[in-house]
Amino acid sequence: MRIGKIKIGFTDDEIRIIVKSLVELRNELIREGRYTDAVDELLLKFM
Repeated sequence: MRIGKIKIGFTDDEIRIIVKSLVELRNELIREGRYTDAVDELLLKFM
């Protein structure tokens, strides 16, 4: 059961690390020929 959205605050440094990690994961998935839809959605939320 989902009650509602929860917002979490991140510092600029934390966001930079998260985005960098997601880009690296996305690149790895592309190299393997796998779908990147979930990672793409997360990147849009953090950018």
